[in-house]
Amino acid sequence: MELSIVLFLPAAAAVVALLLPQAQEHLARWVALAGAGASFVLSLVLFFRFDVNAEGYQFVERRTWVDIGEFNLQYFIGVDGLSMPLVVLTTFLTVASVLVSFNITFRPRLYFACLLVLATSVIGVFVALDFLLFFLMWELELFPMFLLIAIWGSGRKEYAATKFVLYTLFGSALLLVSILVLAFNAGTFDIEVLGQTDFQNTVIPLNLVFLLLMAGFAVKLPIVPFHTWLPDAHTNAPTAVSVMLAGVLLKMGGYGMIRMGVTMMPEQAANWDVWLAGLGVISVLYGAFVTLRQTDVKRLVAYSSVSHMGLVLLGIAALGDTGLTGATYQMVAHGLITGLLFVLIGLMYDRTHTREIANLGGLSRQMPLLATGLVFAGFGSLGLPAMAGFIAEVTVFLGAFDRFEWAVLLAIIGVVLSAGYVLWALQRVVFGPVKEEWNDLTDQRHWWEHSAVLGLAVLIVLLGVYPAILMDMINPAMEAVAARVVL
Repeated sequence: MELSIVLFLPAAAAVVALLLPQAQEHLARWVALAGAGASFVLSLVLFFRFDVNAEGYQFVERRTWVDIGEFNLQYFIGVDGLSMPLVVLTTFLTVASVLVSFNITFRPRLYFACLLVLATSVIGVFVALDFLLFFLMWELELFPMFLLIAIWGSGRKEYAATKFVLYTLFGSALLLVSILVLAFNAGTFDIEVLGQTDFQNTVIPLNLVFLLLMAGFAVKLPIVPFHTWLPDAHTNAPTAVSVMLAGVLLKMGGYGMIRMGVTMMPEQAANWDVWLAGLGVISVLYGAFVTLRQTDVKRLVAYSSVSHMGLVLLGIAALGDTGLTGATYQMVAHGLITGLLFVLIGLMYDRTHTREIANLGGLSRQMPLLATGLVFAGFGSLGLPAMAGFIAEVTVFLGAFDRFEWAVLLAIIGVVLSAGYVLWALQRVVFGPVKEEWNDLTDQRHWWEHSAVLGLAVLIVLLGVYPAILMDMINPAMEAVAARVVL
């Protein structure tokens, strides 16, 4: 029952928030914090109860959902070393997103309800062990995300929300075709069984099924050329939505590639590994070069995410336990570091009302704490040692170098470029010439803003100096996945 409580607590809190009378709608933030906080605490309990030496899924719950003859659709959930860290990441970033949204005054009941339903849908993707339940949760996140961007966003918010939905629906259509082909061939939607099935005589050639599956997940990751929805969504989304979008929604794509693409179709993954590595490198380099051209600090971080997610694909393409472990660690590290960057950018925007790098400058004089946070998060993004991003990148490179030396060498160029655009942005925003229009700015903040920033920073350092806390959990699961691949 514990895993179901983690999954549905945010949704239950969303219902309570919506039912609040209008005169008490300001209480919606406390209801959201209570629901998100309880879900996070319970996910931490499960994290520390997780047995890293046990094989297979843990905390499994299985109930018959729909019995339609040959197919027994199930409410079937559980976690392993791949999904458990992503569940904790999601619950933690949900708490951080609620905290940075405490000043929301426009329709707070609906806002917090959408944020909490979004959290439930993402957690559902990571814990679902029935393919249709997985797809249901995958699609469920579209509705709250659309509303959060279209109602509480800024600029071309309706355009950005619509573009996000259209891209995701395109990827979902490809994904659904693959799901049906595999499920009808195996006679089940059980992900655990599908992961052990040797597919034969499918309606569509398996290589094509694999490409459709990976393309569907590539849209969400996102990988070039399916990435163009991301900068628009980030630029126009409110701060908390950017945190959730970069922190956990992108990870749904990487998770799906490992859980479905590599685990269920290892032979096809081996057939296409060079192409996957090539796409990963293209994303790393393209994202880095385009980031250098950005003038909006939020778009800069968005394009840097495209580059960092290219490293995830490179680690997956290596098809070894080290590369897959590095890809998973990179997803967690990126979620924390980019989440912190978007929180800090949101706080800066609340005070300056601009994200244009040319209009900012010298903020270290007026807001030294925020400036320190930006420098810390920037160094984390470029992979400074003693931070989570360094461990993730090194593990990806170590896992991929034996098979794709050329890809690793090219990807390292992207890492060098990341140092360039991060340091350039910090110099312009934090250490540039002091501008008179910012003389009245102060570093005074509310406790909830301090809590979100401090919590993210602590985890970034913890995973940078003590990576075993995650590695010991992730690596056995990735060894089991890699064992299915014959290179």
